[in-house]
Amino acid sequence: MVPESALRSGTLSSRSKGLSADKVKAGMDKKRLEYYKKKLLVRREELTKTIARTQEEGRTADEDPTVDLADKAANSYTKEFLFGMTNTDRTILNMIDAALKRIQADEYGVCANCQEELQQKRLEAVPWAKHCIACQEKMEQGLL
Repeated sequence: MVPESALRSGTLSSRSKGLSADKVKAGMDKKRLEYYKKKLLVRREELTKTIARTQEEGRTADEDPTVDLADKAANSYTKEFLFGMTNTDRTILNMIDAALKRIQADEYGVCANCQEELQQKRLEAVPWAKHCIACQEKMEQGLL
């Protein structure tokens, strides 16, 4: 078995690793890719339902014929809160769609910045992750 550090550092050629060029490029076997694709599709379906339900709840808050000013303020706050949640859900939905496109393009599981393979723990926690933890931290600090 070849150490993963040797694979990453490029000290071995792809022939000596016993891997095809596709396997080296993709960095992830088809079974794992299918697992993450399924996980992304399930999360996408959940978010789509949540967004639809939240929008409906926001509309029904408008239909409430309250006369009291405090009730109107509470309804307005609730509506604003629900639409804020919808916005966050849509952002995640867009990231999931981008991850699904990366799967189709055989670019999934590789950091978009440094081209290192993403850790399995990271993909398990955030399957739509585009960057490794180090690059994500740099991005959040405005260094990327």
